[in-house]
Amino acid sequence: MVERGGDPSEPNTSIEVRRVERGDVYARVSTIGSPGGRAFVLVAGLGVAATYFERLAPNLNEFGPVHALDLPGFGGVPHPPAAMSIEQYADLVEAVIDELDLDDPVLVGHSMGTQMVAEVAARRPDITTVVLISPVVDPSARRLPMLAFRFLHAAWHEPFKVKLLAVGSYLTCGPKWFLRVLPAMMRFRIEDRFPRIRAATLIVRGEHDAVVSEAFAEWAATRIPFASTWEIGGAAHSVMHQHAEGVARLCVEFARAPRDTDGLLNRMSHEAAETPEPTHASPALALKALGGRLREFVGVVRRDDRLIAEGKSEHAEAMAEEQGER
Repeated sequence: MVERGGDPSEPNTSIEVRRVERGDVYARVSTIGSPGGRAFVLVAGLGVAATYFERLAPNLNEFGPVHALDLPGFGGVPHPPAAMSIEQYADLVEAVIDELDLDDPVLVGHSMGTQMVAEVAARRPDITTVVLISPVVDPSARRLPMLAFRFLHAAWHEPFKVKLLAVGSYLTCGPKWFLRVLPAMMRFRIEDRFPRIRAATLIVRGEHDAVVSEAFAEWAATRIPFASTWEIGGAAHSVMHQHAEGVARLCVEFARAPRDTDGLLNRMSHEAAETPEPTHASPALALKALGGRLREFVGVVRRDDRLIAEGKSEHAEAMAEEQGER
């Protein structure tokens, strides 16, 4: 599925794109990494796309491939006429797990994606490991004005790259579909799913994430039968992009021994978890990454999965080369 270079230590940059259908809708699945016994499944939040995991995914290929999902209405994937509920999105996540024949994958959700992951984990006791990054919605902020204020406060602390990525994702999603799905996210009571999750769960938040307060993250951990929390210093709501390498280390170590939280704390220093991404790339690599992004965009417009895969692979290669220059 994915080719490595001659050196097995080199990062994977080849990405395969496929569709998993359920009724009249489908999920676009972008896969990176070598085949193996246990996969990671990444589910993004409201309005955004699998590109939010572009820095995280290549660092998660510890036990098997990494599958990042674009769900209906997001990332250029067509949506049905009526808004989908969180439960319907979770149905599609389950369809991906079943069609790809994934055995106990590690489910990772971000923002609204944590709602889908929590729903799937509550339904499927066979799932043993879950990571909730910036889970929503805090019951104390279920009113839209309050949540919007918190989101804008958190966005102030996001790096420019993340802001630019968010704007592109929201434009691709479109305001009409965003506003159709937003009420479903606001209504979904993730706290009602917490007691039904049997998987060992890691809750990750950024220090400056006003959307997900420290108090809510700690309270959520008390509602899940087995859960731990981790705060990333200097990060905001999109912690898995700005601090991808550190978050990936957390996810991998937690998946390796999910019920050994003391061991996790011993293995992971705050410095290791909080390593931010470099702020600048060389002009040549920046142009290469931009070329990959443009190729992917054309593929999204044409709904050409082959072109999307080529663009994603080109962009991933540029990021790998950038990381190698550090």
